[in-house]
Amino acid sequence: MLYSLHVQNYAIIDELDIQFHPGLNIMTGETGAGKSILLGALSLILGERADSSVLKQSGSKCIVEGIFHIKDQGDQISDLLQKWEIEESNELIVRRELSGQGKSRTFINDTPVNLQQLKELSASLVDLHQQFDTLEIASTAFQLRVLDAMAGNQQRLNSYQQTFKKWQSYRDEWKRLESMQIQQSKEIDYNQFLLDELSEINLQPNELEKIDQELQWLSQTESVKAVLGSLQDAWLDSDNALLPKLKQQIHQLQPFATNQPNLQQAYERLQSLYTEWADIASDIQSVNDDIHYDAEKIQQMQDRLNAGYKLLKKHGVQTTDDLLAIQAKLDASLQAHANLDDELAKAKKQTEETHQQLLREGKQLSEARKVQIPILTKSVDQLLKKVGMPNASIQVALETKTEQQDGLDQIDFLFDANKSGKFEKIQKVASGGELSRLMLCIKSLVAEKVAWSTMIFDEIDTGISGEAAKQVADIMKNMGKNRQIICITHQPQIAGKADAHFYLYKEEQNKVINTRIRTLDEAGRTLAIAKMLSGENPSDAALNNAREMMR
Repeated sequence: MLYSLHVQNYAIIDELDIQFHPGLNIMTGETGAGKSILLGALSLILGERADSSVLKQSGSKCIVEGIFHIKDQGDQISDLLQKWEIEESNELIVRRELSGQGKSRTFINDTPVNLQQLKELSASLVDLHQQFDTLEIASTAFQLRVLDAMAGNQQRLNSYQQTFKKWQSYRDEWKRLESMQIQQSKEIDYNQFLLDELSEINLQPNELEKIDQELQWLSQTESVKAVLGSLQDAWLDSDNALLPKLKQQIHQLQPFATNQPNLQQAYERLQSLYTEWADIASDIQSVNDDIHYDAEKIQQMQDRLNAGYKLLKKHGVQTTDDLLAIQAKLDASLQAHANLDDELAKAKKQTEETHQQLLREGKQLSEARKVQIPILTKSVDQLLKKVGMPNASIQVALETKTEQQDGLDQIDFLFDANKSGKFEKIQKVASGGELSRLMLCIKSLVAEKVAWSTMIFDEIDTGISGEAAKQVADIMKNMGKNRQIICITHQPQIAGKADAHFYLYKEEQNKVINTRIRTLDEAGRTLAIAKMLSGENPSDAALNNAREMMR
């Protein structure tokens, strides 16, 4: 229940405080006094959007604060507060602040929340019906909500919607993988050809660079062998070879070196030179023996190098390792394509299985709705008679179509105002007054099934008067027995049923117009209702009539 409302700096309201009562709360007042403006302010703490244009004074903040009593409100609100880690108590304080820069802040029990959280919470607290909301009765979403409320379908609907989201997700993934497969299939043959080409040559890391270096060496082997052979011949193998002669000369010098220290030193140096020279000659001979010019091997290496260079040029890279990286990438891509078939099959299976589950849950939802149709139409027809529409009747056309967010059903509320037997869509044939009364009848039925603690109506009595207004008042009074009703009205019959009557008026101070409100006592109520009956200066008859209505 909405216990109190504080509004500051909103439209023509400078500051206003209201304490609401249980039961039927009626707000009346002259046109333009700010009744609907007050509900506009209230809508801010129910999650509606607003901008800085609503500020009465742009330099100050707009503040709207509501205190709700939620002691017997059920588990849904408690679950939300626990999920958001908001302290629980028997009171819920909701505050909305709007700055001149258009920035909005929202608090629940002094804990900051976002607008979506506020909307989710307010949906469990309040049903707000504003002017022109009667057009909502023609929307498919509203009509399905009515049937679901009557059928107690919330759990079924939640389960269906969760399955619907899961099915959409699986279906989207299936389509994505299908698209990927089609795209990859266009490239798969060419990629396989490229991979086969690289796999066939079977390159090793840094192989082409090594071949290139080795070929450069092998191409010089003949020249190297010629030089080495010349050295070997000059030092060892010819008739005038240097090493044998040097050895002979050192041998001849040996007897003289023993007596001459200086000569001994030269002899030793020559001996060392011969040893080193002979060692070098041995190495040259060994290297020369190991060098072989293999024309066939050179040709094989050249052919492999040419093949490698061709692939480098084809793929636009520089090194063997670049080609190996391309080979690995192609291999991974082809493997992924092979795996894609498995992923695609899995996604298809998930989609089809979830779709079957969705259809089962959707059919259960449809069956539960169909069961409620005769109950709803009979109850609405009975209420229509009470509100001055004895010849009016409704039908509900429910047809199973395709998967949607709210089920498998296409729904239409059909209306016949005059027992013509011709039922048409409500929005085509119902007048404004008929729509208002029809909406009230439907909401009064839904209210019995939904845990709204507060219902708010802004001039739902538009287009009615007389006995119809009296019956509407009886319906609203009856609704107020189990919940709080807040209603803006111009009908004296409805005002007469009030448990609390608030009167809004405009007051001018320092050439500034402000909305004011006061709670009427019995005498004030009598006068206000009499004025609604007969004008600004009510007669004694009007006053007596007002007292009768209040009784």
